Amino acid sequence: MHLLKIAALGALCLMLGACQSLFGPGLGEPLQPERKAFEHQQPGCTGEQCPLFNLDTLSFADEPALNAAIDAQLLDLTRATPDEARPASLELYEKRFLADAKPGWSSYLQAKVREQHDGLVIVELSSYVFTGGEYGQPGRAFINYDRRLHKVLELQDILLPGQEKAFWDTARLAHQAWIVQNKLLEQDPNFVKDWPFQPTPHFALTFGALTLKYDIDRIAPHSVGHPELKIPYPRLNGIVKPYYFPGRSAQ
Repeated sequence: MHLLKIAALGALCLMLGACQSLFGPGLGEPLQPERKAFEHQQPGCTGEQCPLFNLDTLSFADEPALNAAIDAQLLDLTRATPDEARPASLELYEKRFLADAKPGWSSYLQAKVREQHDGLVIVELSSYVFTGGEYGQPGRAFINYDRRLHKVLELQDILLPGQEKAFWDTARLAHQAWIVQNKLLEQDPNFVKDWPFQPTPHFALTFGALTLKYDIDRIAPHSVGHPELKIPYPRLNGIVKPYYFPGRSAQ
């Protein structure tokens, strides 16, 4: 009888779209991830030039798809080229990196929550891998995770049908505004020619405006770092599904 009452209450909650707290955090409540952070140096090495592996990542209870996506994205950031095979696991990557590393080499991987709103968890991922030379290899990425669907969102998931071109046309306007705001033409009259607009795979459904982040040396010189373009949501009316506009999705 007790089990029947619980089942009946669960069914009522589903019909009413309420009682989220009966089964876990409601969509209006942010998830509280568990942080895992450590730094290991090459076994047996002593001195200031010992190779290092540093990991600072997150794990979310009851969200295995998000946890798997974080691990996979961090592993992708370790690759020197897109064609390079993804390591099988973070543990295996650490073992191989430290085993092969030369003095001064280092690898830093980080995942942090950038925002949570409207049933979304937005994770920003960062990396810096140094294996000699003048510069290391920095990387950035986003994960947009829909807690209702238990799914990582791709760009096509948030766009209305047939609106990809319109989305990138709007992004191009944001790029032009970014150039003006940062006075880049004053610094280099050939900036637009030398660093033309390009799409990026890194987008985030941040609350104030949709954010596009670029890899280093993609649309600006190395010294600029990782540029971010902001697209206000009103400019995305008729392009992005209203469901993914902040504050407009059901709680």
